[in-house]
Amino acid sequence: MLLANKITYKRLSKTIFENIDIAATPGKIIFIKGNNGSGKTTLIKNLVNILEPSGGDIYWLGKKLKNNLFNFYKSTTLILDKPTSSMDMTVIENIIFWKRISSSKINEESINRLLEVLKIDKYINTKTMYLSQGEVKKLELTRLILEQKKLWILDEPYNSLDSNSIELINDTFIDHVSNEGAIIFSSHYEPNLKNLEILSLF
Repeated sequence: MLLANKITYKRLSKTIFENIDIAATPGKIIFIKGNNGSGKTTLIKNLVNILEPSGGDIYWLGKKLKNNLFNFYKSTTLILDKPTSSMDMTVIENIIFWKRISSSKINEESINRLLEVLKIDKYINTKTMYLSQGEVKKLELTRLILEQKKLWILDEPYNSLDSNSIELINDTFIDHVSNEGAIIFSSHYEPNLKNLEILSLF
């Protein structure tokens, strides 16, 4: 799927990271580990073409990423540091929007069950601006199921979540890779997941 070959990123005269290799293939979870300020978010932004590496190359399905962005974004769910939810829209309006643009075939019953499991079903008609940070994070994470894409890339997915929600996200990760999906995620939180490929930034 996604291959990063010896990528380096420099900001002015400072090297943020260098010679990073990543191979996100079906069935694999790649955990980018590091403290706040270690370059995790910067690396994620390099991997999704928000920032351009100072050196090295990134490929999607064998082609250079920057020449294959349409296919990359079509096949990837990105949950980054800033929410994609519209604050002026309700929970259900955001979900309908994401479902439509991703051509998702998930049915209404499955959506209602997902919201119930995440404990945000009671906010279904509430504007997103009135939700807590944790509730907004849960809303963002519904996209993993709604969009039904093969590659998930997430920056700090556990932030603002309670322990039960974290366990639910971990179970969702396991289900995804067992169905030939792939995941890249960053966190300063050490996840309770087996068979992680760990990339440490310090």
